[in-house]
Amino acid sequence: MDEYTRSNRKLWNEWTRIHAQSDFYHLEEFKAGKNVLNSLEQDEVGNVAGKTLLHLQCHFGMDTLSWARLGAQVTGVDFSDEAIRLAQSLSNELNLPARFICRDVYDLDNVLQEQFDVVYTSYGVLAWLPDIPCWARTAAARVKPGGFFYIADFHPFAEVMDDGAEEYRLFYPYFAKDVMTFEVKGSYAERDAQVESKMEYGWNHTLGEIVTSLIEAGLQIEFLHEFPYSVYQQLPFLRPDGKGLWKPVEDPAMVPLMFSLRASKP
Repeated sequence: MDEYTRSNRKLWNEWTRIHAQSDFYHLEEFKAGKNVLNSLEQDEVGNVAGKTLLHLQCHFGMDTLSWARLGAQVTGVDFSDEAIRLAQSLSNELNLPARFICRDVYDLDNVLQEQFDVVYTSYGVLAWLPDIPCWARTAAARVKPGGFFYIADFHPFAEVMDDGAEEYRLFYPYFAKDVMTFEVKGSYAERDAQVESKMEYGWNHTLGEIVTSLIEAGLQIEFLHEFPYSVYQQLPFLRPDGKGLWKPVEDPAMVPLMFSLRASKP
């Protein structure tokens, strides 16, 4: 585990404790039975009843366990030991069968060899990964023949926007090659939270690199969708629409804000 990963893991361990108490995650509502999956991924993944599902970068397991509530046999993976402990605790407390594994996604092949009907990941995952071709090979290796991989995430072009500006303004390079360093200011879920970690490290990846890496890993693209809205206020000028989405005042948006992709294994 390199210095960037170690630092990011420490940060996510801190964030896990913050997120579990935050209004952003609505943990108590989830415990009371709320399914926290968005309609987008539920519609595009489809019926999971009786299927095996692997959730990569699962944080503390609320999405993973929501798939379990829909009938999937779930396994969640995350590199944060605090997140995995909380996820397993929730599984036990709510009597939702699930397996959780604390592992960096790049090291997953050393501890998990089985394959799954669905390999799933979503929202804010790719920006933490330095090597997309390696990630794609790892994800593809865990898909059963006849199964599929699915991702919904923030669009890489939206990541070039200045996330402190009240208007569209380019700030970060789309074709960034090196690690990007950011000063930690609370958490995306609670901006004023006190955090000991001082820096976070991330990477931007073009949409072409993401799609090509999955193809080269042996998957066949079924669809690639781009969206002019988000499930999260990723830019200051997005406003809630009252239906769980965040949209700009302009209609349509000037840039794509999210994408989703599904790819099958022959």
